Amino acid sequence: MNTPVIVFDLGKVLVDFDYSIAARRVAARSTQPPENLDAFLSSSRALVDFETGAITRQEFFDQVRNAAGFQGDLREFGDMFADIFTEMPPMIALQAGLRRDGYKTYIFSNTNDLAIEHIRQNFPFFQNFDGYIFSYEVKAMKPEAPIYEALERMTGRRGADLVYLDDRAENIAAGAARDWRAIMHETPERTHAALRLAGIGK
Repeated sequence: MNTPVIVFDLGKVLVDFDYSIAARRVAARSTQPPENLDAFLSSSRALVDFETGAITRQEFFDQVRNAAGFQGDLREFGDMFADIFTEMPPMIALQAGLRRDGYKTYIFSNTNDLAIEHIRQNFPFFQNFDGYIFSYEVKAMKPEAPIYEALERMTGRRGADLVYLDDRAENIAAGAARDWRAIMHETPERTHAALRLAGIGK
């Protein structure tokens, strides 16, 4: 069997995030209160379109500005919208250890270019992966098949050669349906134990 590659979801696996932080900051420069903006920034149709590459950051900003009555410019909004992440050190250490042991690691994420630009600039660990699959570039989101196919093409691997960590059950199910070795991430301890059980890591 080939040495497997390890595929990491980004949000809630390697970095935590909280859209309410952005909602409060945007609201401070808007006509709408935070409670009206939280859902729009975290789960609206506009966000889905942004994270599937159907609209640009400018178009996403225009929709937010219209919905929120935001008084700032795109650069100000981008800083507010993207600065919602904190590192998850045990998982970052896990990835670093796997890399030292010779495993190739990949990031596989539903995300947008504002978030990735911010993470790339502010979190050094992010540079230490062999490849990246982002929904806004692929123009498809997990659990849709095209984004999984893109990861398979990038890695040149299929089935059990892919070990996949994600915190969302529907995404894990889609990986398992492709015979990936899919591990539901709940805590760093459980994920580490599941990897060891699969003969991966120390």
